[in-house]
Amino acid sequence: MSKTMMDQARALLRELYGYDDFRGEQPHAIESLLNGRDTLVIMPTGGGKSMCYQIPALLREGVGIVVSPLIALMQDQVSALQQLGVPAAFLNSTLPPQAQQDVLHALQTQQIKLLYIAPERLLQSATLEQFKSFRVALFAIDEAHCVSQWGHDFRQDYLALGVLKDHFPDVPVAALTATADQRTREDIAQRLQLHEPTTLVGGFDRPNIRYSVMPRANARRQLLNFLDRFPGDAGIVYCLSRQKVEKTAQWLVQQGYTALPYHAGLPADMRAEHQHRFLNEDGVIMVATIAFGMGIDKPNVRFVAHLDLPKSIEAYYQETGRAGRDGEPAEAWMIYGLQDVVRLAQMVDQSGLNDQMKRFERQKLNGLLGWCEVARCRRQALLAYFDQAAPDHCGNCDICLNPPEMWDGTEAAQKLLSAIYRTGQRFGAGHVLDTLMGKVTEKVTQNGHDRLSTFGIGQERALPDWQSVLRQLLVHGFVHIDADRFGAIRLDESARPLLRGEVRLQLRKDLIKAEYMSSEKKTGSGTREKMDIAPQDQPLWEALRACRKRLATEHGVPPYVIFHDKTLALMIEHRPQSLEDMAQLSGVGQAKLERYGQAFLDQLQMT
Repeated sequence: MSKTMMDQARALLRELYGYDDFRGEQPHAIESLLNGRDTLVIMPTGGGKSMCYQIPALLREGVGIVVSPLIALMQDQVSALQQLGVPAAFLNSTLPPQAQQDVLHALQTQQIKLLYIAPERLLQSATLEQFKSFRVALFAIDEAHCVSQWGHDFRQDYLALGVLKDHFPDVPVAALTATADQRTREDIAQRLQLHEPTTLVGGFDRPNIRYSVMPRANARRQLLNFLDRFPGDAGIVYCLSRQKVEKTAQWLVQQGYTALPYHAGLPADMRAEHQHRFLNEDGVIMVATIAFGMGIDKPNVRFVAHLDLPKSIEAYYQETGRAGRDGEPAEAWMIYGLQDVVRLAQMVDQSGLNDQMKRFERQKLNGLLGWCEVARCRRQALLAYFDQAAPDHCGNCDICLNPPEMWDGTEAAQKLLSAIYRTGQRFGAGHVLDTLMGKVTEKVTQNGHDRLSTFGIGQERALPDWQSVLRQLLVHGFVHIDADRFGAIRLDESARPLLRGEVRLQLRKDLIKAEYMSSEKKTGSGTREKMDIAPQDQPLWEALRACRKRLATEHGVPPYVIFHDKTLALMIEHRPQSLEDMAQLSGVGQAKLERYGQAFLDQLQMT
């Protein structure tokens, strides 16, 4: 491809988006698609995947067709493009028939350059035939991991997207996702029939995100202690069940927070309203199942909290990646317990998957549990899972900020393993630990376990300590959970040398207290500290944000679609005196300059 085309791409980047140069793998992805090659892009959330297909679609002849599973977000995505001056539209079941006909007419008359469409609509035979009547610049398959059975969010309606190559063999396909291991990448390429694709894997590290994980002790108190550091900030709290979502959201409202529930069981109009409020208002906390979050572009989400274990490291990475898309400090915080592992294992067992897939899902769950229990830099361990190297010490995770103590857990492990064996390997963690600690419960006496030699031999340790030992025995593979037997804990063959004293076992001490960071690392997490706005500039900062909010309301888009916080901060730093000055600021493209520039200049001069 000629240098001229990439020069045009960079000129478009400056004119449309207001940025001076591409990041990471963006230029390679854009060049590949401009050359007409199929391209597989693995890039972290916030890494700028959409630009990888938007710019080639605008420069190539024809219409760029973007396949997205996110009907509820298509309008927002199209509105954001229209704010940039891009002729874009969406086509899905939410549009009335006449509006759908209007979009199709605009496609035929070349009035649209980017079209967002749901996979089930695209795959209708009538749609495919209609699209053959005009030139297609490229197909972009967003959230491409949904096409793979090995991906963490497989969608049945993505399976048939491979037929696009049958109907449009010469049109390049871009498959984009934030997370995909090697097996998933190969599956994506095969299912979409990609022809010798250019495969680009960006860096997975999100250095602005602080990772923290701790055992669940008092979930609500732990959550409140965490949220105290984020006054007025937007965030997401993930729960495993719909019932827990609703109860947690209701409780947070009682504590004075603006919190909204979101799960697939709520009415569609309520989900849409809650999503709209989260995107458009400041300080909203969304309490959600995994049904929420994919495609959310809100840049100033300051935290993602998990009150339960997700299903895999891929799911965790994808969900936590919704924090800090603006590059400013953000936190990924999680509490978990052994019951999470039992419940998720049972869900896998009851899923109806074949045996191979069940083994695969259990391996993923074990991998996540192992990551939760690491005693080394959490970021390094996370990146290692994705086959990427990282320094031994990141300085921005709970392990690096407060390294856990290690202790010789050999004797404790032997006691616990013996209790599991003596009770017949037929009971869950709760009963085994009751027996070990000498608690006289009805279940213990009914089974005669108060007469066992192991009854009460663990009285020297508290319940949280024994729970920690059991979790770490799971991670090391000495025991496993039998989902077929209602979560019974069973010994693995590898436990024999440990029971005989032939090996020693080092365990980590849990850090349960909420104040897990050294005091100098704590921040109030308010907006001013994050954006580094000087106290004397705070009135101007608030005035610019109010101006942005007013314009966003007028134009029916979220505030961040007008300008990101970073761009407002640059206005304060450089104090542009003219539209020409403002055009030099990062994030100020030509369309936004013409539409909004004068309003912000007026505000800068008034304050």
